[in-house]
Amino acid sequence: MMNTSENTLKVGKQAFNYFTKGLETGNWQDFLDMLTDDFNFWFPMGKFHGLNTGKTRAKEFFTYVSEAFNPGLKLTSLDNITSNEKTIIFEFRDEGNLFGEPYKNRVAVAFDVRGDKICSYREYFGSDGKSY
Repeated sequence: MMNTSENTLKVGKQAFNYFTKGLETGNWQDFLDMLTDDFNFWFPMGKFHGLNTGKTRAKEFFTYVSEAFNPGLKLTSLDNITSNEKTIIFEFRDEGNLFGEPYKNRVAVAFDVRGDKICSYREYFGSDGKSY
């Protein structure tokens, strides 16, 4: 049987794979399917600034991300993964176009894991280029 830390790592890595697929393709369904019903997320700026609650709000956010970064963002490096019993953090670099303008950035996303689902998401960014 897996311990809590191993489960967090396994579920978090699967969610991150779906997350990066969403960034690249705009198809967020696999990631959205991994969210708990009481999912909440924190975003540092724009119309989603602050704490947001619910899967419906999450779907609105990730749809907005896909529209802003059409045709998609590419992960250029995965710099670090840190995890404990309930949280996994991915530090990465990505690039693409933001509303048609060249974009690249360093990002950290944190997923809180409950069972086989993601119950919370936090994003931090802003050192290599324009941010949204």
